[in-house]
Amino acid sequence: MTHNSKQDFSKQVAIITGGGTGLGKAIAIELARRGASVVIASRKPENLNSALTEIVKQNSSATSFQVDVRKPDQVKALVEFTKSKFGKIDILVNNAAGNFLIPSEKLSPNGWDSVVGIVLNGTWYCSSFCGQEMIKQKSGTILNIIATYAWTGAPGVVHSASAKAGVLAMTRTLAAEWGKYNIRVNALAPGIMITEGASKNLLFDTEDVQEKILKKIPLNRFADVNEIAKLAAFLCSEDASYITGDTMTADGGRWLSNGILSL
Repeated sequence: MTHNSKQDFSKQVAIITGGGTGLGKAIAIELARRGASVVIASRKPENLNSALTEIVKQNSSATSFQVDVRKPDQVKALVEFTKSKFGKIDILVNNAAGNFLIPSEKLSPNGWDSVVGIVLNGTWYCSSFCGQEMIKQKSGTILNIIATYAWTGAPGVVHSASAKAGVLAMTRTLAAEWGKYNIRVNALAPGIMITEGASKNLLFDTEDVQEKILKKIPLNRFADVNEIAKLAAFLCSEDASYITGDTMTADGGRWLSNGILSL
């Protein structure tokens, strides 16, 4: 498929963490469809294998790499692998995440460390190692996937909310620091998507819970991973060349529910 707009990613190289399932896989497919050479990264080889089969249909130069983003040496290996295979890194999508619902008083140190390790530390390790390459080439785009509760907070996700709030601060800080190197850093806060990970871990899979949530969403539906993936592609593209340090919210208006919708 040819693209006349600046959203054509031919000759660009993208790393997507958490790229084996859900939104990460959808973003990888979208970027590959638009011509990018894509490296999907995930901890689980079985997720990588099935996702890669789908992505290769869009762009045969796609590949995968097994990595735990909590481990800096593994992240460094991912960056070295990408450089050796494709010669550069143009786009980094920090999508790897961990989350589960739990009352704050019941959250164990291990539970806290696991989520903060993946979301906050993992995003930093990937941004740091990829950023060093982008600084050398004086160009690059980083997109961090967060959530609206990064700035509102939310019951049951103190670990994830705290980590994603840190990622939001990181997004703005790196945008301010690295703009001089022609590196853009933005965040995307999608609404609820009923993906395999979200429904299983966050208990959205019951109709009763889904109905209650839908009442708070003006558009009266959940997000589709493919429409969020298109937004991610836009933020990584030349069409968004003057946007940095910003967060795009795409939650069907749910963030408005503390206002007039409660009437």
